Amino acid sequence: MRILLVEDEPEMVSALRAALKRHDMVVDHAGSLLEAEGFVAADSYDAILLDRQLPDGDGLSLVPRLRAAKNTTPVLMLTAKGDTSDKVDGLNMGADDYLAKPFAFEELLARLRALLRRPVPMQSQFIRAGHLVLDVGHREVSIRGEPLSLPRRELLVLETLMRRTGRMVQREALMEAVFGLDDEIQSNALDTHVSRLRRKLADADGGVTINGIRGVGYLLRETT
Repeated sequence: MRILLVEDEPEMVSALRAALKRHDMVVDHAGSLLEAEGFVAADSYDAILLDRQLPDGDGLSLVPRLRAAKNTTPVLMLTAKGDTSDKVDGLNMGADDYLAKPFAFEELLARLRALLRRPVPMQSQFIRAGHLVLDVGHREVSIRGEPLSLPRRELLVLETLMRRTGRMVQREALMEAVFGLDDEIQSNALDTHVSRLRRKLADADGGVTINGIRGVGYLLRETT
C-alpha cells in the first residue's frame, strides 16, 4: 500500500512513518497543503492521512479539491479537534473517516485497513498486454487465466510498465512508483526487481518482453 502522510509535527511524522513501514506500507510525506497538492498531482495513493492544522491552512480544505478533480482516494483526517461538529464538517466535505489526537496506532491502522477494504470506483479495472491481465482493483496478475504471484514491488514495476506498453518509462518514474521517497535504496535495487520480473514473465510465457536502455529506463513490449 502506498500512503501519503500530510503532517507537519516532526515527532508525529517520525512515529507514523516508522509504524506504517513496519506494516509494509510505502509512505510519502508532505508537510504542507502545497506539498500535498504536488504529491497527489504527480502520483496515486491507496490512502491519504491528512492533518487539519497545517502551516499553510486547514488540511480539510484539500478534500473538496480532490473530490472536484474526481480523485476518490480514501482520506483519513487526523486532528486535535475532536468535537462532533468538526467530525461532521470533515465527513460532509468528503473525508472518509476522522481520528482525533491523541490516538493509538492500532486504532489508526484498523481504520486505515477498513478504508482500504471499501470498493473504490476505477476508470479501468483491468490492464492487458500480451497474455497478461492485471486486475488493478485486486492487485492480481494472470497469464491466460492462470494466476501469477508477484511480490509487491515487482507488481508495481509491472503495473507502471503495462500502463505505458510500447513506450519508454524513465528510471525516475519507475523509482517513484516502486519506492517511497524516504526509502533507503541501493543503486541496483530497481534493476534487480526488473530482472526477476523479466525472468518470471518469460518462464510463464507472458507474451511480453521488458527491454532496457542502460541509465535511461525500461519499456514493456508485446511479442504476440
